[in-house]
Amino acid sequence: MGLFDVNNAESLFKNEDSLDQDWVPKILPFREEKQRRIADCIKPLLQDRNGKNLFIFGAPGIGKTSATRWVLRDLEETTEEVMGIYVNCWQKNTTFKIFVEICRQIGYTFTQNKNTEDLFEIIKSKANKTPIVFVFDEIDKAEDFNFLYSLQNDIYKKTILILTNYKSWLSALEERLTSRLALESVEFEQYNQKELAEILRHRLDFAFIPTVWAPDAFALIAEEASKRGDLRTGLHLLRQSGLIAETKNSKRITVEHVREAIEKLEIIPTKKAGDLDDDARLILSIVKEQSGKKIGDLFSMYTAKSGSSTYKTFQRKIERLEKGNFINTNKIIGGKDGTTTLVSYAQKPLTEFSD
Repeated sequence: MGLFDVNNAESLFKNEDSLDQDWVPKILPFREEKQRRIADCIKPLLQDRNGKNLFIFGAPGIGKTSATRWVLRDLEETTEEVMGIYVNCWQKNTTFKIFVEICRQIGYTFTQNKNTEDLFEIIKSKANKTPIVFVFDEIDKAEDFNFLYSLQNDIYKKTILILTNYKSWLSALEERLTSRLALESVEFEQYNQKELAEILRHRLDFAFIPTVWAPDAFALIAEEASKRGDLRTGLHLLRQSGLIAETKNSKRITVEHVREAIEKLEIIPTKKAGDLDDDARLILSIVKEQSGKKIGDLFSMYTAKSGSSTYKTFQRKIERLEKGNFINTNKIIGGKDGTTTLVSYAQKPLTEFSD
């Protein structure tokens, strides 16, 4: 048999794409109140008025992105008078890259040899004729925020939605930008075990041929996802369990397949320290040597070792290292030194899935 011979057995999957993180279901249970809040910020645009800006935060894997994209889809199906723009700042992390992406989404692709100011003039010419909802997901990955100044100051009718895992991101933002944006806030809380199980069951019905899942196998996945408090863990395990069953020519997905998927999940590495840039590696080395110190003290050590970032940039890099599970932080409120953050080195990194 050749290495690439295709197995003629029927697939266990009906629609594997529905297990993707980016897939937006037709129904998004347990997030109706949050979706209404997002929609309320957009509704003034439908009346040819300026919309409201919203700061959306909460732990990874609890539906922030899905809920927001669901609202954008509903908006698109409701009217052609308001445009929705979605940008992931992990992928597009500078003002220039963000403006290129916005130009692409508004239908202008001739961005070669254009500088940042040229691109924004193109965006203004479109955005000031058509109300726009701008969504900036994983905003904490952005290297600068000039795009927010520009959009807030020079686009007449818009709603800006900002998504992040970190509530603290807002407090690190420059005050003059915070006051201009006038952001309202909405927090996404973690799903409970019952909610996670129902959501995963809904996805399972979309993704798999009926009856291929053993009930105890699905129950194990729901339990594991609940333990981690992360929907994406459950989606990942659903897919991997199905793939494992297929490679073994099984017509049913069993507890054994799920356990094998969980074992593989445990050994998936986080980003390696070697993948970090020089500045992040310097910060990580300082945290490793001085684990448990206050963030302000660590910043002083960082500048003493010729670190060039400002304190706010340093804070953002600390947040990214935490997201990559290289370090842990513990915010202390009301101690003898006031509110501060203790930063410790993570001896045993956990698996990370991004939102």
